[in-house]
Amino acid sequence: MAAIIDEKAHEKALDTAKDVASIDEKLDHESFIEGSEGVTQHDLDTYRHVADKLPWAAWCIVIVEFAERWSYYGTTNIFNNYIRSELPPGSKNGAVVFDPANNVAGALNKGQPVSFSIRTFNTFWVYITPWIGGILADTKWGRYKTIMIFSFVCLAGHIILVGSASPKSLENPDTAMGLLILSIVIMGLGAGSIKANVSPMIAEQYTGKLRKETLPSGEVVIKSPAVTIQSIYLWFYAAINLGACGAISASFLARDNGFWVAWLVPTAIFVIVPAVLVVGRKHYIKTPPRGSILLETVRVITRALAPAWSANPVTTLRNIRAPGFWDPAKPSFYAKDQVPASITWDDQFVGEVARTCNACGVFLFFPFFWLCYSQIDGNLGTVAAGMTLNGTPNDLIQNLNPISIIVMIPIFDHIIYPFLRRRGINFSPIKRIYAGFLVAGLAMLYAAVLQHFIFKTSPCHDNEPAECRDAAGNYLPSPINVWVVSGPYILVGMSEIFASITSLEYAFTKAPERMKSVVMAFSQFQTALSAALNFTLTAVNTEPKFAWLFGSFGVTAWIVGTIFFMTFRTLDKQEAQLNAIGKGDRAGFADEKEEEK
Repeated sequence: MAAIIDEKAHEKALDTAKDVASIDEKLDHESFIEGSEGVTQHDLDTYRHVADKLPWAAWCIVIVEFAERWSYYGTTNIFNNYIRSELPPGSKNGAVVFDPANNVAGALNKGQPVSFSIRTFNTFWVYITPWIGGILADTKWGRYKTIMIFSFVCLAGHIILVGSASPKSLENPDTAMGLLILSIVIMGLGAGSIKANVSPMIAEQYTGKLRKETLPSGEVVIKSPAVTIQSIYLWFYAAINLGACGAISASFLARDNGFWVAWLVPTAIFVIVPAVLVVGRKHYIKTPPRGSILLETVRVITRALAPAWSANPVTTLRNIRAPGFWDPAKPSFYAKDQVPASITWDDQFVGEVARTCNACGVFLFFPFFWLCYSQIDGNLGTVAAGMTLNGTPNDLIQNLNPISIIVMIPIFDHIIYPFLRRRGINFSPIKRIYAGFLVAGLAMLYAAVLQHFIFKTSPCHDNEPAECRDAAGNYLPSPINVWVVSGPYILVGMSEIFASITSLEYAFTKAPERMKSVVMAFSQFQTALSAALNFTLTAVNTEPKFAWLFGSFGVTAWIVGTIFFMTFRTLDKQEAQLNAIGKGDRAGFADEKEEEK
């Protein structure tokens, strides 16, 4: 009898526990999400997520980015011909005087390896200088002032570039080369410092919160900041590529009027940058500099690493991945009277550093993605030079990359992504980036196959088809039409929508308020690392080896992309938590202290 009573008591206790758990689950489901305007987890799981309206100030920054990118691509996209090829017969400024339908513009006659080296240095420099602009913005000037100052630096570089390509300068190729390199250094300093700040500044113009809204159709939807930021960066990237289409005019201007005229146009376009910044100065949301926290960040990482080190690298890695890795850096880890004097931060700041480091680890795989992208910046232009042009400048085809992006972005923003959200398919940042790696690899394999057929059909076969000429100096191209090379440009454009745009979004949403420019600089620094890696491959960046080069880049992108996905797929589950970095009490406290000052 006692056993029966005990069993019934046990069953009652279990039922009570289940009821309590059910109530707790219901309360969790109905509680408001922190930082939202009355949105519960149930609402978040039930209603369709849509983007909010973009503020007017954000569209102004879109114009700034459009003008800056026009000036950048309108100059760099014709570097390859300018450096690689010689002055055409009868030309003093690089323009094609005789048979422009089949000849290419040129000036310095330094060859493909020198052209590759200078273009690779330019890419490295432009993507390492964001550290300068990012640190200055976060610690001293703020983003708006930093962009304004470096816009004048960049403008000075453009003026030098125009002068370097004048007929007088081209009389001495070494002088022209020296001025070209000087202009690259100055423009790279300006462009890189702008780059670190303009992308976080555009997202900062949106200040909306997670909220419910009823559409005219009667449908209740969630106005989602995350979806809005995704949309902002899609249109921001559209502006980048619309500006990149400026290179279309550059190709024709260089061929028909010479390089100094081709570079004068983007110089004039760049004047729009400081002009729009001044016109909209009263409307921008300007994040003030908040002092350097880089030193604090390094100290947090150092203190967390100290007990994790081991002579065995595997043990060290296991300790770093352990759940309590960051605990030694937290003040709460120590007794109140035993907190080390060097710890000048709180537990939340350690959490910010931890989540930022975890998220920034995503960017470390991007150098291999940018290796694929770098091929459309010159090597594929050389491939096109060995094909039948029929009046099309060989460096014009690369503009299909930005054109395809401009066409595809509205399709992704208004059709594909909303369709996936309506079907409940979570095409998360990690999945999008992985898709970008796969498509970039496919683009490189396409280029490898194309180069193989050019070798087979060119009169010179694999002996530099781009330089194949007869005794009179006329080009002898492969019979393959130059527009066949459009495939890799379009595929790389699609891969950028998946990977590159998402990296901008990821860098902004995962960074604490006081580190957004620096984290953006870290994201863009991966392109500099890619350029440095590419520079080590100078020996194989020659036309006879292009087929193997493109093919190995394609396979590498697939392998690295798969490793990336396997490594970070769990971050999808932490998306909401990572987006909350720097938005807690500590961030608000920092703002209040800033206002008191």
